[in-house]
Amino acid sequence: MKVRYSYLKQQFSNCDDLWRDLKRFVPTGDFTLGKPLQKFEKSFAKLIGTKYAVGVNSGTDAIKLSLKCLGVGHGDEVITAANTFVATVGAIMELGAKPVFVDCNDTFCINENLIEKKITKKTKAILPVHFTGYMSDMKFINKLGKKYKIPVVEDACQSILGSINGKKAGSWGSFGAFSLHPLKNINVWSDGGIITTNSYRDYKKLLLLRNHGLVDRDTVKIPGYNSRLDTIQAVVGNWLLPKALQIANQRIKNAKYYDDNLSKIKEITIPKRNKNEKTVYHLYIIFAKKRDQLLNYCLKKGIEAKIHYPKPMYLQESVSFLKHKKGDFPITDRHCKNIISFPCDQHLKKKEMDYVIKAVRNFYSSN
Repeated sequence: MKVRYSYLKQQFSNCDDLWRDLKRFVPTGDFTLGKPLQKFEKSFAKLIGTKYAVGVNSGTDAIKLSLKCLGVGHGDEVITAANTFVATVGAIMELGAKPVFVDCNDTFCINENLIEKKITKKTKAILPVHFTGYMSDMKFINKLGKKYKIPVVEDACQSILGSINGKKAGSWGSFGAFSLHPLKNINVWSDGGIITTNSYRDYKKLLLLRNHGLVDRDTVKIPGYNSRLDTIQAVVGNWLLPKALQIANQRIKNAKYYDDNLSKIKEITIPKRNKNEKTVYHLYIIFAKKRDQLLNYCLKKGIEAKIHYPKPMYLQESVSFLKHKKGDFPITDRHCKNIISFPCDQHLKKKEMDYVIKAVRNFYSSN
């Protein structure tokens, strides 16, 4: 049996109504900042529980424009997680700012207890990453931000509909940054991103920043970027967004099925599942002994398991100027050695999950 990782063929395999929507849309020529985009932004803000949402061209730009809106620039420092994906760091560095890394904990999110000692006079933002679909401890982080008068931007690219006590990712900080990349839980047909906020002033500034700083065709109010979410992608988003809750709930159900079965294997450790938190499992990651051998075994069995990520961001050549060395972030390092990701999407069938579980069990029983 083959258990694929990408579910895109299934995600859009039955979308005749979407094609009808697109065929109706194309003759309008409303391709830039059009009405479907405005609809998508309003629907997304309502889904997250914020007053405003602004569509941009990627999750990376969602982070970058949020930081730019706060005035982050050359020489400033932004605190973020050492185990994050490159996009988080790239967004910081595009503005000329310096990423300041903090180790993670075993929920894969930033260790909130280590943030305070990294704060300096140059710190202009705290950027927690809701990695894998978990939630960072936003109550603690917001209190810290308030204490030092440092704004918080949530990298919620992997955590749409994740929440703590019912309050959703993207509604805690000054901004929430989301990705609509094809591999995300809510995805469009190209790159895409969206920013959430409750500030009218910041909302109006984001509208300028994403569109060259233009007030109208002939009036440039501030320096800006070309970072609009294409209206045609918003049509796709409008088709998929009503399914967001169903998608999240099915991923949660699949993760529980994995947990219930894989937890019986002594060589597997299931990460802590927080009772007051809704984890949406953009990635289903567990800790495994003999991880590399297990990965190779699964791949040979047709299971597209993955590692997120085998080499931590803080050791990548692109940030060598930070002069970090291996061991600076021990939990991140440990994760790189023993985490493994299995498919957990809403289209997986029970027999496919059973095949994964059986393969893991068989690997350890024969090793």
